Amino acid sequence: MNPNAADVRAGMPARACDCHTHVIGPTENYPMVANRHYTPGPASAAQLREHLEHMGMARVVIVQPSVYGTDNQCLIDALQALDGRARGVAVIDAGFSVTQLRLLHEAGVRGVRVNLESAGLHDAGHAERALVTVCARVAELGWHVQLYAAHGVIAALGDKLATLPCPVVLDHFAMAPWSPANAKALIRWLQSGRVHLKLSAPYRLATPGDAARWAQALCKEAPGALLWGSDWPHTARTPGKAPHEVSPYRQIAPAQLLEDIGAWLPTPGLRQTVLADNPDRLYWN
Repeated sequence: MNPNAADVRAGMPARACDCHTHVIGPTENYPMVANRHYTPGPASAAQLREHLEHMGMARVVIVQPSVYGTDNQCLIDALQALDGRARGVAVIDAGFSVTQLRLLHEAGVRGVRVNLESAGLHDAGHAERALVTVCARVAELGWHVQLYAAHGVIAALGDKLATLPCPVVLDHFAMAPWSPANAKALIRWLQSGRVHLKLSAPYRLATPGDAARWAQALCKEAPGALLWGSDWPHTARTPGKAPHEVSPYRQIAPAQLLEDIGAWLPTPGLRQTVLADNPDRLYWN
């Protein structure tokens, strides 16, 4: 029997980390890019603190959302507001200087995101070139590259992921439909020690029930490569909404997130590994 939400929270590891969240600031202070595909409402650093308190988690990773493009100011300000409890994943382009990257590192950034899925980019060649280019910029900083892409893109890259000079983190169960063949390939990459995967956002899978199957298989074969993320505040693109109209967030209670942790990571040992030890190595280096 899986632990219930209250038991999971009570037994949360001391250094537990939510490895996938976003902060959205006031538009007058943090303008969004004009060519965005959706518009989220405010989700402040103070609200993120409340989320962590509900979850019983000590630490958090804040990921730059697509709506800000390469302007990471909201991320930097949120990292400062969390008083050392947070690390960041930024978005950069070829125009970033070495000095700018080092300033991001000093602010708490430990990775850079390559987001192809939000833009609907499904070309594996483009993805590989983007990863190689980004790794060349940030490898010496000890950062990782976080890849949000369709499973078909990830599958086409295959074992190349483990050969990059930066560790790679795959968002949201690698967006992979469950199958024994997909599991065999994904487990091989994770066991390389160079590829990681976030147990996060099951609602982004084509079949949400696949999340439990993935968690069971991956925890058995590659627990040291896994991270957990809430995807707070649960951004969504409401069907029929224009890109510049505000789409409300998904309503997902902390109890549901805690129940997911209990189901996906059913033992204290797994929760220690995935929620605390693995984030230590990747974000608190």
